[in-house]
Amino acid sequence: MDAYGKTSRTTLKRAHERGCYDRATVHAILDAALICHVAFLHDGAPALIPTAHWRDGDVLYIHGSSASRAIRALETGAPACIAVSLTDGLVLARSGFHHSIDYRSVVIYGAARKITDEAEKLAQLKIFMEKIAPGRWQELRAPNEKEMKATAVLAFDLDEVSAKVRDKGVADDPEDMDARVWAGVVPVRRSFGSPEQDPQLAGDIPLPEYLKDYKGPG
Repeated sequence: MDAYGKTSRTTLKRAHERGCYDRATVHAILDAALICHVAFLHDGAPALIPTAHWRDGDVLYIHGSSASRAIRALETGAPACIAVSLTDGLVLARSGFHHSIDYRSVVIYGAARKITDEAEKLAQLKIFMEKIAPGRWQELRAPNEKEMKATAVLAFDLDEVSAKVRDKGVADDPEDMDARVWAGVVPVRRSFGSPEQDPQLAGDIPLPEYLKDYKGPG
């Protein structure tokens, strides 16, 4: 199937025209974002953690310290809600009421499952590194046993998920169209600067090809 099924939690009630359930859109947003926010209940109170994420097929992954309270709570199957958002523009309308933001976002509901197979965990950490900088994993030394033990990888199946996209620009009321007020969109674009090498880097190590003209994931 090319689209995710709707549920009572993923069906948009307001601005439903912004809802999007096709896999291509959901995957593109997840792949372009560097950070997701994971919300869950911990000790009877809401908790929220920002963390790096990656996707492999219809599964979203996060990693963290095996000793982390958040990881420990999530790996027990605590219900979670994960959000990713990308800002594309500031919408300046003729009235304050119609100011808005053009954006792309994804919301996921589900529970984590801990990756316990070492080969699978290593394979997923490689996919994560390749998302950040394709080609870098092969240059690095392999994680040692201590590092693997200290790192937990959690998987969230993309079963209950939806995207929400606003890209319509200014939407003013007809009676405001003649107002002498500038209206339009200020685009927001993500860019990456030139790599800055570690001062202790050996002088004969060249900049890797994948960091030349680097534009980030997605």
